[in-house]
Amino acid sequence: MAKEILGYFLHNPQAADSLEGIARWRLLEEAVQRRVESTDQALTWLVAHGFLRKVSTAGTGAIFSLNRERQAEAERFLRSVAGARTRPSSS
Repeated sequence: MAKEILGYFLHNPQAADSLEGIARWRLLEEAVQRRVESTDQALTWLVAHGFLRKVSTAGTGAIFSLNRERQAEAERFLRSVAGARTRPSSS
């Protein structure tokens, strides 16, 4: 952690912040990184199951879009997942 904080100040030599401020941007950075990783996993799954299409482009990286040929199946999948979450557990 000390290395990351020092790196931040070396890249931003005019920066000044409190303990709470530094902790906040560190937490935000970590939260964003976790969100990017989980989003990447979700996109990989959706592409693998044919719900989304992935097109690689120069400069912008991958672009994702709905696979219109599987739209009805995607809608059924979402309804089944939503129904599974709202069903009471049998305990």
